[in-house]
Amino acid sequence: MTIKALIFDFDGLLMDTETTLLDSWRAEWRRHGLELDASTFFADHGGDTTDEKYELLAAAVGPGFDRAASHARRTAYRNERHRTLGLTAGLDAWLGEAEGLGLRLAVASSSRRDWVAGNLARTGDLARFEVLACGDEVAAHKPDPAVYRLALRRLGLPPEAAVAFEDTSHGVSAAVAAGLRCVAIPNLYAHNARFDRATLRLPSAAGITLTEVLTRVEAARI
Repeated sequence: MTIKALIFDFDGLLMDTETTLLDSWRAEWRRHGLELDASTFFADHGGDTTDEKYELLAAAVGPGFDRAASHARRTAYRNERHRTLGLTAGLDAWLGEAEGLGLRLAVASSSRRDWVAGNLARTGDLARFEVLACGDEVAAHKPDPAVYRLALRRLGLPPEAAVAFEDTSHGVSAAVAAGLRCVAIPNLYAHNARFDRATLRLPSAAGITLTEVLTRVEAARI
């Protein structure tokens, strides 16, 4: 069966929201004269880890920590960064090429639907995606395959008719567990050695056409 649809992760893949997230927390730690350990910042699963991050910061700061004020500052900082945040390099060209090839487009993200839809709407890209499947619509987050299975159900396609695109190892695991072939484009903070389950691994979406990527994906199945 030929490829009929592409399913993209959102955070770190379609948009580099991982950097803005890390920077917003770094700013809060530094405000208290502390330095965030970036090596342990990103979880090895999808979903919201905000509470855990605030608990860690509160423990480091001590009794004077004001979570509400910290959250307001951090959110304002990140929102300002997002005002000019667009699609990751190479992705706009890929989406345009996919549309020209008649491929259907979907997002499968562990983040909330309002977060995914809001950011894509802000850049004018929301209408390009026929299907959104998000973390607040399933019972478990990546590496659980639930969100990919939801995307496939909404597309009305079997997994062999679609290809997933991911930036984390747990995202790749979720896609593969759903029966999908998966192209990995590791984000800046991912451990590259953990992407062995991906069908294809690329350093970036820039400098390579989508047609070439899909040709390599199809060849990997032979």
